[in-house]
Amino acid sequence: MADTGYDEWLAAIADGEGYYLACPDGHGSLPPRRACPHCGSSELTEEPLPETGDVVTFSEVHVPAPSFADEAPYVTAIASFGPVRLTGVLRDADPATVEIGMDVAADVGENATTGDTLLEFRPVDE
Repeated sequence: MADTGYDEWLAAIADGEGYYLACPDGHGSLPPRRACPHCGSSELTEEPLPETGDVVTFSEVHVPAPSFADEAPYVTAIASFGPVRLTGVLRDADPATVEIGMDVAADVGENATTGDTLLEFRPVDE
């Protein structure tokens, strides 16, 4: 079953056309939304997602949920992309080198356990 709004958002990320939803007051949120979660405005527009974000927190997972059993160990991170924060799996990085402030790009990949599409981050070379 498709997750209307979210699946389309992931497809946009995969196509390099990521976006977030913005209200007239400048609050950012992610689809699916019909109203701003901060102020309640229903006037939402699609704005381009910044190409890179920075890690604000992360966790190295060694004992995963069953739906991520074939992924362990892996790093889950929250990264700030302008007015929105995204949560994803960090790929192509040695967990020992992951740090707060690390620059990442949003991408889309596949969960090795379930085959589901998921949001991924990849380090950005400086």
